[in-house]
Amino acid sequence: NIIPINRSSHYFSKNYDEGFSKLFFNTHKIFIESALKNKNIIFYIKPKNWEDKWIGEIEKVIKRGDYTLGQKVNEFEKNFAKRTGAKFVIGVGNGTDALYLSLKALNIGRGDEVITVPYTFISTVGAIVTAGAKPIFVDIKEDYNIDEKKIKSLITKKTKAIMPVHWAGRPCELDQIKIIAKKHNLKIIQDTSQAIDSRFKNKQSIYFGDICTYSMHPLKNLNIWGDGGFVATNNKKLTNKLYLLRNHGLIDRNNSKIFAYNSRLDTIQAVVANYKLKNKLSNITKKRIENALLFDKVLRNNPNVKTVKRFRHLKEVYHLYHINVKKRDQLQQYLIKNNVDAKVHYPIPIHLQPAAKYLKYKKGDFSLAEEMANTSMSLPVHEFIKESDIKYVANLINDFY
Repeated sequence: NIIPINRSSHYFSKNYDEGFSKLFFNTHKIFIESALKNKNIIFYIKPKNWEDKWIGEIEKVIKRGDYTLGQKVNEFEKNFAKRTGAKFVIGVGNGTDALYLSLKALNIGRGDEVITVPYTFISTVGAIVTAGAKPIFVDIKEDYNIDEKKIKSLITKKTKAIMPVHWAGRPCELDQIKIIAKKHNLKIIQDTSQAIDSRFKNKQSIYFGDICTYSMHPLKNLNIWGDGGFVATNNKKLTNKLYLLRNHGLIDRNNSKIFAYNSRLDTIQAVVANYKLKNKLSNITKKRIENALLFDKVLRNNPNVKTVKRFRHLKEVYHLYHINVKKRDQLQQYLIKNNVDAKVHYPIPIHLQPAAKYLKYKKGDFSLAEEMANTSMSLPVHEFIKESDIKYVANLINDFY
C-alpha cells in the first residue's frame, strides 16, 4: 500500500520516474523521499507482512555476507527460467548490460552489423555500438515494432544478428523474423526489456530466438529497487560464456579464463525480484492488460486519437500505453495541468540523435519512426490506477478536442 503524503493527485506515475534519493529502513516502516517537479514527496509503505517476506530474507543475506552472485541470485535465475520456459537465466547488472554481454557472448563486434529499429530507448542501439558493431536501422510499423518485411533487403555479408524490440510489451512478429534469421544464418537477440510475461501465439519469446534480454529497472513491470537485468537462453555454451563475461572471466576466486566485465545482479535486488516474481508479477500483468483494454474502449470513438490495433495471437503486457494524436504537445501539457502523467516515448528517434551522426542517416529515412516521434503519447496504465481514473483521463482527452 503506497500513500503519497503531501500530494493529492493519484494520476501521476507511482513507478517513481525521478528515482529514489533516500531510502530509510526500520522494523515498522519505510520512507522513500524523492522529488517530482521540484517538490519533495514522501511515500509511506505499510508493512503488511512486508518484514516477514522481504526484510527477513535481506537479513539472511546480510548474516551470510552473501552480497554478490549469492544464493538468492541463483534462486531467482532458476525461478525465472521456469517462468519463461528458458533452460538458463543469467542475472546481470541491468538491461543494457544484458544486451551488451549477449552481443559479446555471440562474438559480435567490430566490422559486424546488427539490424534493429530507430524507435527505441537509446540503450538498445548503445549496446550495439559499444560492443563495436554497427546498427543498421529498419523502419517500424504502426504498432511501433520492427517491420519484418523490410529486414531482408538490409542483410549483407556483415550482418550477424537481428535485434527486435518488443515495444511497450507488444511482441514483434517473431515467427517471420525467425524464418529470416534461419535462412540467412543470423542470430536473434530480443530486447524484451518491456515485454516480460508477453506471448506470441501462446509461446514465450525465448522459443523464437537465441537470446532474450530483460530489465528490472524501477519503471519496468517486474521492478526492483534499482538497476538489474538478466539474459535468458536455451544454449548451454552461451550460458557458460555469459557466466564468465559478467564476472571478470573468473572460473574461481584466483583464475580468470578470459578478460571480461563486472556486471552482476545484486543479491539484495535478487531478493526483491524473487518476491515480486512470485507474488506481484501476475497481478501487475493482469491489471495493465485490463487498464489498456479499457483505454482502447473509451478512446475508440474519438477521431483525433489513434490507438494500436490489437491481435489475438499477441499477449501484450503494456509497459506503456500509447496513442497517436493531433496537437500532441498541447494535449500533453493540458493533461499534465490536470494531474495526468502524460509522457512522450520518445520525441527523437535514434537515427536523428547527435550520437548517431556518424551513421549518416537523415531526416526522412524512416518515415513511420519519425511520425510516431511527433504524434505519440503514453498514458498511465500501471496497476495502481482505477477504472474511474481511466475514464477521467479519457474525458479530458475528449474535452480537449
